[in-house]
Amino acid sequence: MKTPLHGTPSLMRAINDRTALQVLLERGPLTRPEIGELTGLSKPTAFQLLARLQEAGLVVGDGIRAGQPGRTAETYRINPAAAYVAALDVTQDRIGVQVADITGEIRGEHTLPAPGGEPGPLIDRLRAAIAGAGAPGPLRRVVIGVQGAVDPTTGVLCYATDEDLPGWRIPDLLPTLSAGLGTAVAVENDVNLVAMAEQARGAAAACPDFVLLWADEGLGAALVIGGRLHRGFYGGAGEVGYMPVPGAATARDTGRFGSHGYQALVGGPAVRDLLRTYGVDAPDVRQAVSAAAALAGQGTGRAAEEAGAGLRLVAARVAVGLAAIASVVDPGLVVLAGGLMSAGGEYLRDLIERELHALTHSQPRVRLSALAGNPVLAGAMDLALATVRDEVFGSVVRDGLTAPR
Repeated sequence: MKTPLHGTPSLMRAINDRTALQVLLERGPLTRPEIGELTGLSKPTAFQLLARLQEAGLVVGDGIRAGQPGRTAETYRINPAAAYVAALDVTQDRIGVQVADITGEIRGEHTLPAPGGEPGPLIDRLRAAIAGAGAPGPLRRVVIGVQGAVDPTTGVLCYATDEDLPGWRIPDLLPTLSAGLGTAVAVENDVNLVAMAEQARGAAAACPDFVLLWADEGLGAALVIGGRLHRGFYGGAGEVGYMPVPGAATARDTGRFGSHGYQALVGGPAVRDLLRTYGVDAPDVRQAVSAAAALAGQGTGRAAEEAGAGLRLVAARVAVGLAAIASVVDPGLVVLAGGLMSAGGEYLRDLIERELHALTHSQPRVRLSALAGNPVLAGAMDLALATVRDEVFGSVVRDGLTAPR
C-alpha cells in the first residue's frame, strides 16, 4: 500500500489524480475500494477523485463486478478516448504506421510505399499513411522513426541523404511536419527507438548502461548511459557507420557519404562479399549469414569449416568497432539487433562476445535482441505514449476541467 503524500489541497489533488490514473493504467479495471487500497487514499477521497476524473473525461465506468462475496461493485478504467497517438517507421521502402489510444491498445495499422518528392508530397504521404491506419479520433502526438537524426542546432535531418529519405532534408523539419500533420511531431533515430523498446521490455530491461548495435544493410548504434538515451550535441550519437576503424577506408578517401569506416567493414554489402569468398553466396546479407551459420553449425566438412572461418572474421570485424565504443562508454551490456544479428543467431553472438572480450579490458555481456515484431514502431509508440500520458496525467483537475500544469 502506498502512503499518501501531504501538501496544499490543489497539489494533493494533482498528485492523487496522477497516482490513481497510473494505477488504473497498470492494474485496471478497478473498483473504488481497490483504487483506495492501491493509492492509500480514504474512501471519501477516492470517491471525490473518481468523480473529478470522470467529469474531466479521463476515467469511465467499466460495468459491475459480480460473483464475489459482498455487494456488487462498479469498476473503473482509463478512458481510451482521452488521447490517441501514432507511431511511424519510415524507410526507403515503406511507411509503417500504428495508432493507439492512451491505454496503449493498438487501434489501427497500415503500410504505405516509400515517401518521396518535395515537402508538400512528403506531408501528403505521411497523412495518407496515418489516415490508412484509421485513428478513431484526432491525434495528440506523432513519433516518427527514421534512418537519420535531427540536428537540434539547425533543425535539419542529418546522417541521411536525399536518396535515403527523399524530401526530408528541409529547414525547420519539426515545425513543418507539425503544421502539416496538425499535431505535435517528434522525429527520432530508428536505432534509438529500438534501444528504448529494448530497455522497456527486452534484453536491456535491467541494465542502465548498455550499447545497442543494429547491423543489417546499414549500421547504427544507440547509447544508454545511466538509464537515459544519449543523443549527443548534434543528435548523432551512435552513428557508428561513419566511425573510422582499422582496415577500412576513411571519409578522406571516399567522401563524406562514400563507403568508409565501420560501414565498409561490417555493413551488409561488405559482409555479403566477405562470406562469398568463403563459399557462401546469397542475394542479401541476411540470407548469407543465415546460410553460413547453418553450415558452420554442422561442424564437419569443408563447407562447414569455410563458413565457420568466414563468420569468425565477421565477428572479429564487428568486435573491433564494439571494442572502440566499449573503451569509451564502458557498458555493462551490448545488445545485438538487426537482420544480420538475428540471422547469425546464437552462433554469431557467441563468436562476437569472445572476440570482444579478447579486445577489451572490461567484459560486457553480449546478448541478442529479445524484441519481436517491428522494434522501431514499438519504440516510437512507447515514446509517444509516455509523452502524452505525462501531459494528460500531469494535468491539474479543477472543477471538472483539465488544465495543463
